[in-house]
Amino acid sequence: MHMRTGIKSRYVKGWSNSDATHRDQMNKLKDKIVLITGAGKGSGRILAQAFAEQGAIVAANDISPINVDEVTDQIIAKGGRAKAYIDDVTKKVAAQNIINQVEDDFGRIDILINHAAVEPHIPLLDMDEWDWHRVLDVNLTGAFLMTQSVGRVMRAQGSGVIINLITGSTHDGNNEAAFVASMNALDGFTLQAARELSPYGIQVYSVENISEKIVENIFTLLDLEKEE
Repeated sequence: MHMRTGIKSRYVKGWSNSDATHRDQMNKLKDKIVLITGAGKGSGRILAQAFAEQGAIVAANDISPINVDEVTDQIIAKGGRAKAYIDDVTKKVAAQNIINQVEDDFGRIDILINHAAVEPHIPLLDMDEWDWHRVLDVNLTGAFLMTQSVGRVMRAQGSGVIINLITGSTHDGNNEAAFVASMNALDGFTLQAARELSPYGIQVYSVENISEKIVENIFTLLDLEKEE
C-alpha cells in the first residue's frame, strides 16, 4: 500500500478487522464529519458506506443525484447518518457552496476525501482539447478547489485530514494521456499541500486508489494519524 505525505513516504501494515480494532476505530470515527467527492460510484461509494458503518457522518458529493442519493438512502436505512450534496467540484462557486452547506448542516469538516475523477480512454493523437481540459478540471482542479476551501475551514478548526485518491502503479494507462498526467499532477499537488497546510494542524495524504483495498488502506492511515 502506498500512502504519502508531503514530508515522507511510508508503507504500513493493513487495518485489522478484529472486534477490538473495530470498536477502537468506531470510537475514533464516531460523529466525525467526512466529506467525500465522487461518492456515487467506485471507491467513493465504498468509503461512504464504510465510514457510516463506523459511526461517522457522511457528506456525500457527486455531480448527479442518480447514484449518490442511493448511497445516502442505503446508509440511512441501515441506521447511519448521511446527506447528499449535488454540485460540480470543478467550479469554484459550486465547490464553496458544497462546503458552506456541510458547515451549515454539521458545523465542521473533519476529513475530506477527493475521489471525483473521470477517465476517458482516448489515444493521445485522437484526443481533442475538450477531453484534455475536462480530465484536468475534474481530476486536478476539483481537488485543488476542494482542498483550498476545506483547508480554510480546517485552518480555523486547527485540525483536519485531507486524502487524495490516486490511481497509480497498478493501472496500465493505455490511451489515457490526460488521465495519467492528472494523477501525476495530483500526487505532486498533494506533496506541496501537505507542506503548506501542516503548520495549521492539517494532514494531507495521497492514497493509491485500489477499490478492494481502499477501506483497509484509509482506515490504517487514520489509525496512524491518530497515533502521531
